[in-house]
Amino acid sequence: MDAATLTDRYVAAAMRTVPEKQRGDLAAELAASIADQVEARTDAGEPADAAERAVLTELGDPERLAAGYTGRQLHLIGPRYYLDWWRLLKLLLWIVIPCVGAGVALGKVLSGAPVGDVIASVWVAMLTAGLHVAFWTTLVFVVLERTGHETMDATPWTPDKLPEPKQTGATFGDMVATIVMLLIFAGVILWDLKFGFVPGHRVSLIDPALWPIAIGILFALMALQAALVVAVHVRGRWTMRFAAYHTVLALAVVGVLVYENGHILNPAFFEVVAADDAANVQRILTVIFWFCVAGIAVWGIIDAFVKARRSRAVG
Repeated sequence: MDAATLTDRYVAAAMRTVPEKQRGDLAAELAASIADQVEARTDAGEPADAAERAVLTELGDPERLAAGYTGRQLHLIGPRYYLDWWRLLKLLLWIVIPCVGAGVALGKVLSGAPVGDVIASVWVAMLTAGLHVAFWTTLVFVVLERTGHETMDATPWTPDKLPEPKQTGATFGDMVATIVMLLIFAGVILWDLKFGFVPGHRVSLIDPALWPIAIGILFALMALQAALVVAVHVRGRWTMRFAAYHTVLALAVVGVLVYENGHILNPAFFEVVAADDAANVQRILTVIFWFCVAGIAVWGIIDAFVKARRSRAVG
């Protein structure tokens, strides 16, 4: 795959905030305009690389240029600060809200709260966290604007600030890494069932009753996941159909574990490692186990659709 030129990266960065139905025409128009300006400079004797950088520098921040193309207003905070405010706010919301929700849910479940109380507490905590993040972030930028301070990045925009093209998760390395991870996971399960991980005791963390039916189904689903990443690599990119297949596989894994909810973790394991409080330790680890399973499934599903959307935008 050829390396993206500065012009390619500039056009891609500008089109990220353009509605999809306008993206193709505007991308072609912008690329043609840049090419014409670069050609005019090279005809005047300027080196091609220098001409390209000069043209892009004059055009300025690609998101600001895109806002002008589409008539999008950047006046919530003020044109000078709007993009910095919006980028930081999105980043904080993506980080803070899920972390707060997961933390509150884990604490409530461990305390034995009923399902309704858990759901209500999680929603209230996430909403409160989101409001606080939005309010305090906005307040900081209002103060910066009123006092005349510069934003986090006060240096003039240059092509060096263009973001590198994001990986679409379809490279050979991505495929190998996923398959290796699946093989390691399968090996850990088999080792645990056969030998265990407690020195001096051949007791497994996974309930032996899950072998061979439930474990066999999980291995089959893992094999299908490996086949899926191979198909993604062969196609060269994630698609919405591949993301949907991944979602089905992730939900199937969760479904198998839910069906076997009565004996996923081996009670004998906890009698060995925590004889005095085996039941309580098992309950806590079971809750943490389910949070990990749900978190991995949700993250994988979101990641697959993000990669598919990103691939479609690039394509």
